[in-house]
Amino acid sequence: MGRTFVEKITQRFAVGWPADREVRSGDVVRIRPFHVMTHDNTGAVIPKFRSIGARRIHDPDQPVFVLDHDIQNESPENLAKYEAIRNFAEEHGIAFYPAKQGIGHQIMAEEGFVHPGTFVVASDSHSNLYGALAAVGTPVVRTDAAAIWATGETWWEVPPVALVTLRGRLREGVVGKDVILSLIGAFRGDEVLNHAIEFAGEGVSTLSIDQRLTIANMTTEWGALAGVFPFDDLLETWLRARAAALATRGDANPRLRAETIDALAADGLGADPDAFYAKRITFDLGSVIPHVAGPNEVKRVHPLPEIAKRGIRVNKAYLLSCVNSRVEDLVQAGRVVKGKRVADGVEFYVAAASATVEEEAKRLGAWDDLLAAGAKALPPGCGPCIGLGQGTLEAGEVGISATNRNFRGRMGSRESECYLASPAVVAASALAGRITGPEEFESRAVVTDITVAPPKPSQDGGEETEILPGFPATVEGELLYLPCDNMNTDGIYGKDVTYRDDLGPDEMAEHVFRNYDPEFRSVARPGDLLVGGRNFGSGSSREQAATAIKFFGIPMVIAGSFSQTYKRNAFNNGFPLLECAPLVDFLAEDLSREDGLTLRTGRHAVVDFRAAVIRVGERVFPFPRLGEVPQRLVVAGGAEALVRETSA
Repeated sequence: MGRTFVEKITQRFAVGWPADREVRSGDVVRIRPFHVMTHDNTGAVIPKFRSIGARRIHDPDQPVFVLDHDIQNESPENLAKYEAIRNFAEEHGIAFYPAKQGIGHQIMAEEGFVHPGTFVVASDSHSNLYGALAAVGTPVVRTDAAAIWATGETWWEVPPVALVTLRGRLREGVVGKDVILSLIGAFRGDEVLNHAIEFAGEGVSTLSIDQRLTIANMTTEWGALAGVFPFDDLLETWLRARAAALATRGDANPRLRAETIDALAADGLGADPDAFYAKRITFDLGSVIPHVAGPNEVKRVHPLPEIAKRGIRVNKAYLLSCVNSRVEDLVQAGRVVKGKRVADGVEFYVAAASATVEEEAKRLGAWDDLLAAGAKALPPGCGPCIGLGQGTLEAGEVGISATNRNFRGRMGSRESECYLASPAVVAASALAGRITGPEEFESRAVVTDITVAPPKPSQDGGEETEILPGFPATVEGELLYLPCDNMNTDGIYGKDVTYRDDLGPDEMAEHVFRNYDPEFRSVARPGDLLVGGRNFGSGSSREQAATAIKFFGIPMVIAGSFSQTYKRNAFNNGFPLLECAPLVDFLAEDLSREDGLTLRTGRHAVVDFRAAVIRVGERVFPFPRLGEVPQRLVVAGGAEALVRETSA
């Protein structure tokens, strides 16, 4: 049986893998990424790197530093942090992009750090964006980044791969943002959770690179670990244009050259015709109309005509972020607002994905059209998308945004509401003062289909799990239930403290779940076994969303399923997670009449790792066995300690 594109790329970058064995989904591999990007969180990775005992960067060409998140913060503390990052980069010869140069993912793409057929990571959940350039782009966490700096390597469990075949072409006025919102809305039941997605079909060639970047970026919100487009003629043309731009700029050693692209074009990159896919989805681009997601939930998706009828007033509108602030996005929004004015009482914020994008938008006149209409310009970077800087949502306000997340409290007050839409819909809504589009569309059903491959037979013969020395055979405590699916990391550990590197464990514990439930700390007790819903830990890759729970005194989290990035964060910090959907379903039914965001169950549970079951009274709930790698991480106290042990 042939291999998927994801499996082939992974094999190219696997380290120590047997030459005669093909990498397949489910394999855990040592991986040497082509590049690893960190942003403001570089300030937190540096002490991790030093704590490992490393004195030099294993490969100075591998890391990339881009300051992009808190760039409006001119406090002495933040400026000192930025200067320390710059100094570290200069000391070790690492590529460094200062504040207001652009968003890290955009810099990675336009500066030539991402090549088709490569494996590129970043300590940021929207690393999926690199898949638009026919690479495996996937998130790692801060601990991984430190290990990569020190050793050049990390680990990756090759996910199941889903094939999404795109048919037809988009109608006029429909863009990539509408495609990914439609996919999220049509498949909101975790169908692709923790999968890698490969896009294929004749519809791919009708999508611009900017549209592909948008779609790949938000496969994260769909629950996927990667979203990979093919290497085709359109991408080759785009890459040659970028290589020419870098050459014209006079870079002494450009990272993307014409001869590199020649080699890629001759390489025959792609999946085998008989590759195995866990799921196959077909999607008709011609059936898509503009969609809006929200409020405060990405998976709550509405066709524009339906939500426009509600006359939802907006106070703020945003055209920015790594998903929708490229040249095409700014031009589309500029056409909508040209010669018009933003509605009274509405603030419209615009920030380009990079300084290069802003320059091009100015050259095309789109930037001036937006400012003439009343838009307020912010520097190239993240800003309000992560709830930082000027323009965040106040209590009682409603925002519409071209960003990728609208979790409660992410873009400002948890007492505000936020919707997501395409740049054109955001611009039209800013003009009207209510959610609307620049033109009329008729509601229509999105045409899509899914087939699921038969599951592989279980290899579990019922034997007991081997428990490593130092790992507990059992853990017990009262079950504490959080009745919430898609618990996001913004809810677990809010944006107000995410970029505070000066907080100790006790202080971090004080902020745990505050954005989800301000009463959590008065209900929960150290020693409780926390039980969440499905897709626990979705959203941002911030590792404090795992460590803050650990610091509070919770020994583990049990959930129906987890975001793989969250799971990586937890085990890399020595914090165990268990997937046990039957227990979650039992508690959901048992406590269905209870009110509250955090519920004490009064039920004592015993987690038996050797038998791989959770016992609650007379009831027994099985969970997947915890193997050697996660046990080793827990026993060692996390990946940093494990790297120290193995390199000593």
